[in-house]
Amino acid sequence: MAVADPERAPDKATGVLVLADGSVIWGHGLGAEGQAVGEVCFNTAMTGYQEVMTDPSYAGQIITFTFPHIGNVGANVDDVEALNPHALGCALREDITQPSNFRATQNFDAWLKSNGRIGIAGVDTRALTRRIRMNGAPNGVIAHDAKGAFDIDALLARARAWPGLEGMDLAKDVSARQTYKWDEGLWKLGTGYARPSTSRGTNDFSEQGSPSSFVSSEVETRPHVVAIDYGIKRNILRNLVDAGARVTVLPARATFEEIMAHEPDGLFLSNGPGDPAATGVYAVPMIQQWLDTRKPLFGICLGHQMLGIAVGAKTAKMHQGHRGANHPVKRLDDGRVEITSMNHGFAVEAATLPENARATHVSLFDGSNCGFELTDRPAFSVQYHPEASPGPQDSHYLFEKFVGMLGKGA
Repeated sequence: MAVADPERAPDKATGVLVLADGSVIWGHGLGAEGQAVGEVCFNTAMTGYQEVMTDPSYAGQIITFTFPHIGNVGANVDDVEALNPHALGCALREDITQPSNFRATQNFDAWLKSNGRIGIAGVDTRALTRRIRMNGAPNGVIAHDAKGAFDIDALLARARAWPGLEGMDLAKDVSARQTYKWDEGLWKLGTGYARPSTSRGTNDFSEQGSPSSFVSSEVETRPHVVAIDYGIKRNILRNLVDAGARVTVLPARATFEEIMAHEPDGLFLSNGPGDPAATGVYAVPMIQQWLDTRKPLFGICLGHQMLGIAVGAKTAKMHQGHRGANHPVKRLDDGRVEITSMNHGFAVEAATLPENARATHVSLFDGSNCGFELTDRPAFSVQYHPEASPGPQDSHYLFEKFVGMLGKGA
């Protein structure tokens, strides 16, 4: 075996990123030791690295952060989209500094280590980003070894053997395993996360989504949304509650009959990782049955893509994907531009949308479809993440629109 000599690595590197094309990118290891294989992508957000790392949509991916100062505000227990990180690791330009924020409870390096995630710093992230933009998102292995000894040949073989995200159903892996209720609202400085009733106890949310069973009487009077968890972000659930909904979350493989047993007023299709066509094998038939009820439906990201498949459109793997918190999206009804957060590597092909699907939003970066609604059903979806608030609230109207439709039917 060919083991890289740590004395020959730049600065006696303790971290490395090996791409399937044979490129070897050295760095300083951070977080947990070990190795992980996945798709290497880049994210252009300047803030929110904790939310990014814990977003289930990043399952199977290694993130290159284009902003150089990642980790400078530390980590805390609030800024997470799931209990555990789903991104495999991250590549950074600068070393992680001591946190400088009153909300920080942990150094980001320590957070990575405690969550078993690998990081490397000292990477020329601009060069890596240009490589991805030109050649597409490659497969790669990220590795961290305190002694700086790496079997580069073995890492390269692992990167080349990994099949890639196309055709991969990852939603079933990140989804909740059981049904649960959610009544936590949006976070506010000084008060934390809101709940519809001030007498509400503290939820004990687990990764499988099992909060306490108490639900206030005020919540029970709200219109009922069943949210299908394909990798749902917590802030989506909080926005649904903030808009006035009572929310029950079901696993990705929930059947139409299981959904209807909850007597919902509307159905929400969440974001999630992997190939929508693969997840759609079991999800699309359920969506088609729901559409026949003529009750409201709202989808985000993966949910948007699978709604497209359900009505006859096609999805395709993108060259580099859209990932960041500064993506301009044009609203076709009035021409207004929303500053959005995105995280997707697949997209609905606009030309394949049927006649009863009217495009509502388009990316100003590349013209790809970012939203559509059905003209004969109360159903709509968007490709971007309105709950992420980069605008900061340019897109919150979508939650209000959906909740306002509940109980009205077609």
